[in-house]
Order: sequence, then C-alpha cells, then structure tokens
Amino acid sequence: MSEKGTKYIFVTGGVLSSLGKGITAASIGTLLKQTGQRVAVLKLDPYINVDPGTMSPLEHGEVFVTKDGAETDLDLGHYERFLDTSLTKKNNFTTGQVYKTVIENERKGKYLGKTIQVVPHIVNEIKARIIKAGEGKDILIVELGGTTGDIEGLPYLETIRQMKHELGSSMVMNIHVTLLPYIKAAGELKTKPTQHSIQELRRIGISPHMIILRAEQSVPVEIKKKIAYSCDVDEDSVIVAEDAPTIYQVPLNFLNQNILAPICKQLDLDTCHPKIDEWADLVHKIIKPSDTINIAFVGKYLDLKESYKSLTEALIHAGAHLDVRVNIKWVDSEKIEEEGAAKFIKGCDGVLVPGGFGKRGIEGKIKAIEYARKEKIPFLGICLGMQLSIIEYGRNVLGIEDATSVEFDDKTKNPMIYLIDEFIDAKGSKQIRTSTSPLGGTLRLGEYECETKEGSHLQAAYDGAAVIFERHRHRYEANPKYRDALEENGMIITGESHGLIDAIELKDHPWFLGVQFHPEFTSRLQHPNPTILAFVKATIEHRSN
Repeated sequence: MSEKGTKYIFVTGGVLSSLGKGITAASIGTLLKQTGQRVAVLKLDPYINVDPGTMSPLEHGEVFVTKDGAETDLDLGHYERFLDTSLTKKNNFTTGQVYKTVIENERKGKYLGKTIQVVPHIVNEIKARIIKAGEGKDILIVELGGTTGDIEGLPYLETIRQMKHELGSSMVMNIHVTLLPYIKAAGELKTKPTQHSIQELRRIGISPHMIILRAEQSVPVEIKKKIAYSCDVDEDSVIVAEDAPTIYQVPLNFLNQNILAPICKQLDLDTCHPKIDEWADLVHKIIKPSDTINIAFVGKYLDLKESYKSLTEALIHAGAHLDVRVNIKWVDSEKIEEEGAAKFIKGCDGVLVPGGFGKRGIEGKIKAIEYARKEKIPFLGICLGMQLSIIEYGRNVLGIEDATSVEFDDKTKNPMIYLIDEFIDAKGSKQIRTSTSPLGGTLRLGEYECETKEGSHLQAAYDGAAVIFERHRHRYEANPKYRDALEENGMIITGESHGLIDAIELKDHPWFLGVQFHPEFTSRLQHPNPTILAFVKATIEHRSN
C-alpha cells in the first residue's frame, strides 16, 4: 500500500473531547521533524459537514484556511504553527467529503453494480485519502477527531485497524490520549476512565502502543505503572501531558519523558535526537518575558475565544521574538456601542480589530477604530477590520454619513465595501458571486499575491518586499470608486492584489494598518508573521514614547 515506505502514527482520544489530541499530534510531529524526519499531519473529522466553512465560530471555533484555499479544522493551524510548514486540503477531510465522493462514484458506476457499504467502500475511501496525505513523507501523523466509541468515528477506527494488518507492525503506531482526572474530595487521581477507554478501543480491535495521560498535575510513578500494567503497554510508553503554561512547552515536556524512545522503537527509526534549542529559547521568552504590553482586542465572538485562535497565537509568536508578553484585553464590540470606546480602550498600548461576518457589533468596532485613529494608538485591522476602517474614515473624515458595506445594507447609496461580480481565485479560475450565491462557495479563499507600496509600513514589515503572499477568507471588497477621495484625504492604499485593495494606511498616524488578508494564518512560533510582528513592535515603541 505505502509504496514510498511512509510510516503512520494514529492519535485517538477517549473519555471526552478537548483533551488536546491536536497539540499532542503537533508536539510529536515537531520532535520528529527536528530529528530530520519528513513529517506531515492529517486531521480526520467525523462530522458530516463537507467542511467547517459554514459553521458558526461559536459552534466549532476558528475556521483555518490553508494555502490552497481549503476551509479546515482549527487543528491544522496548530500543525502549521508547530511544524513550521504549509499544509493543503489533503491534510484534512470529513465524513461529509468521504460519503460525497463514494456516492458520486456509485452514481458514475465505478463500483460495477456492487452494493455500497461502510466496509469496504467507505473504509477504502478513507484509506486512500490517508495514503495520499502521506505521499513523499517519512511519517504521517493522523489525528482522529471525537472520542473512541462515537458512532461517527467507527469507520475511521476500522480503517486504522486494517492498515496495521496491511502495512505491518513496524509501519504503524497507535497513540491514545485519555483523561486522568483528579477527584478533589477523595484526593486521588482516578485511572478507571483511562482503563475503560482503552478497553473500548481494544474491543474495536486496536491496541494502543502508547498512552498520553492528560492531567492537571504531575502523575506519580506508581499510577503510570498501574496504567501500563492494566492497559498492556510498556511503562516507558505511558506519557503525562500535564497542564503547561503554554502549549509550546508540551514538546519539551514530552522530550523530558523520553517520548521518542518508544516511538522510534515501534517504527524502527534510526535517529531520535531532536535539535530543539531554538524552540526552548522561544518557550522561555513566552513563559518569562522581559516586558509586557496591553492590546485591546475588539471582537464579537468572545464567548468562545477559540474563534480567534490563530490570531491570539500569532500575537504570542511575535511577543516571543520581541521578548514581551502580549496581554490581550478582550473588548466586546457590542458593549462599546452602549458605553463608548474610551471606557474599554483607554490605557491600552494598541488596538486590534479582527475579522468576522455579519452586522452584529459593527458600530462598536467602528467606534474603536475612530478612537485609535484620533488618539494615535497603534492599530491593526484584519479583513473586516480593514473594511470598517475604510467605512469609519468615509463617515468621519470624508463626511459620507451613510457610508457602509453591502454586507450590512444591500440597498445603500454609498457602498464603500461591496460585492464584486467576478474575480480570479487562487487557482487562476474565474469565480462569479452575487448577493444570492451560496455562502459556502463565494469566498475569496487561500493564498494571493499582494503588491506593496514603497515607503509603507506594510512593505517595511516584509523587509522591503515589493510582492508578498498572504491568505484570504472573505466575500466583500473595498470599493475602488472611493479610492481617490480616500487618498486625497490621507488614507493611502498600500497593498493591492490583482487590482483589489488589500491594505490601507494613514498619513498622519504613527502606525495604522488595515489588511484584507489574514496574516495570522501564516504565523508560526519560529517564524512569526511580519504584519503581526510589526504591529507588536510598533506598539512597544509607542508605549515607550
């Protein structure tokens, strides 16, 4: 099956969700990559949505966008940030995609009249996608979403079980992440949830080679030994994933427990000595920085901060490289509408308005932008944040009182942000979109080039590069009809993508930048995104002045 000799590590989870399977997979991948292995990561999502693109951020957290324009699970963001690599649509797929393909193949007669069943047809489609994701790599780490026993995940577990037999024992490793709860009233760590989770996995036909214990505190040796014996794994293959001050500490914690020894033994790998010094230095600066700055983060999905995961992580990356803690002050834009911006933003060193969809909370964001502009506070507006910067300027500087976006009022006479009828997508194909087009298929998605203006903050952030490449996720664009009026009054267009406005800045402001793209999607711990890094640096300089 695996012509190039790709080895597979399958990461499953038990007891409950949100244990950190994604961080576990990313951490193991980071360590293996630092040993010189060619590593890729794949996320399997058992839900029936084709992708998470149309899900509410409050339902599923952030939608991460890959270089080739795939809307994926937020765990792919962790993979990219940890492994310092760019993934594609083949690194994430859902049950919806699998069934869609199988049904389309059945309609085309590709199964020669056979009765279509979960085994073998669905399982074989899953298997083919897994193998494709591992092509050209030494190791593919596969994370299965959900928990063991979920009905949605059973076809994936059957696939994992079959691949062990088809590939051979030294080509496959199964790692199970499970909860080790501490019962405060009893004063004890309880192993039964782990034992039952492993029993369920073994009932399905999979015996894990390693167990990762998620715990809020250190785990005594005797508890690890008890789990090893009761779950039939080697003692050195029981690893503790204790709560850490930062997720980037996790690979170091794993390394301190010599996690690579049993992995290399199982997969018959030659070298298991990662070069992790640079990583450790950055983690030290995250945990014990020399300084702190405060940034007002003006959003509207604050009930689930996972909605902004890539952006908050990008601020951590920039802070680590500048040896400063970026303290985020979460500001609900709807509260600004009621009580004004000054109450929430005054005293902050910088203001950030992120992306988003819909009309709710918009006026509060506009007030926050106006406050940052007038008070000369370093400002970064991302996607919707840039669009609202243009609207704010149109209303309060150009005097266009009814300036808005057609997203909020499709009958407006002054659509400073509008919906273009057609555009060229990241693959060079023409896309048509109207106000009635399905939401899931009309976004400008993926990586696009952006020409930067000489002398701009944007170009300076990218070390003078005349052309940069960043990722997009939006439907609406800045209307070029208002370009001349904006530039004549101090708002300069400093970034363009195939004639579309991609970045704006202000002449009479120390540091004010709005970008249509999402810089957070390309930020990694070892290589922070230049836009985010420049914003944090400007914030530090403004505060020191």
